[in-house]
Amino acid sequence: MVQVPALTETIRLAVFIGLFALLAAAERLWPRRPLTVSKSRRWLANISIIVADSLVIRLFFPILPVALAATAQVNNLGLFNQLSLPSWLNMTAGLLVLDLVIYLQHRLFHRVPLLWRLHRMHHTDLDLDVSTGNRFHPFEIALSLLIKMAIVLLFGIDPQTVLLFEILLNATSMFNHANLSIPLPMERWLRLFLITPDMHRVHHSVIPRETDSNFGFSQPWWDRLLGTYHAQPRDGHLNMMIGLREYRKQDELGVWRLLRIPFESISARRGV
Repeated sequence: MVQVPALTETIRLAVFIGLFALLAAAERLWPRRPLTVSKSRRWLANISIIVADSLVIRLFFPILPVALAATAQVNNLGLFNQLSLPSWLNMTAGLLVLDLVIYLQHRLFHRVPLLWRLHRMHHTDLDLDVSTGNRFHPFEIALSLLIKMAIVLLFGIDPQTVLLFEILLNATSMFNHANLSIPLPMERWLRLFLITPDMHRVHHSVIPRETDSNFGFSQPWWDRLLGTYHAQPRDGHLNMMIGLREYRKQDELGVWRLLRIPFESISARRGV
């Protein structure tokens, strides 16, 4: 197995911390919606989940996507490693493949009941802000990582592309979950090539037909091309209800309850 320099993880961590702080500051200056529940309690739960995810990755995944991509490249494994593509085309194709897989994976996690048990924890947040962008159950993170690694190996995506995608995925997830007000003309233009907070917020509506839309994390093209794009929430961004109807009590959404959600039998796919 090819060893990836520690600088790789340092870059990812630096981008995460820097962008998290920047978006958190921007939310305070230009909030899109008033918060409905205690931010300190939500952040305690969300940041605890982020720490748990990191521990799971460290403990159970000695091989990570970038290292796997480097190993595949050295051993000439995977589709792209068999082709003599220009580096720019190789990177573009790799980014598009990974982004499409994440979109399809997200749709699958909403469609398959067992996978929805894992994913619904993400949807129980009663407000949206930058911290929600990393609020995923450790089991979902682990499964998503396995899927991503399988795609990296199958297609032979090069390590630089995988690293760039990992950074972009995390950055866009924090951005599109941010409680950030963007001037309407700019937002309309921006959502043509990037998923905006207003676009992704629809996905966190309690209304199932809105929850089952806008599955993309970075590029909006897959939702538009594959028929899952929903422009605006029925009740407007200021009046829409965020979360799931079955999980409405903040005092029951501490970190230990969140970690137990996949084992609960409640069907959180109900609503109007």
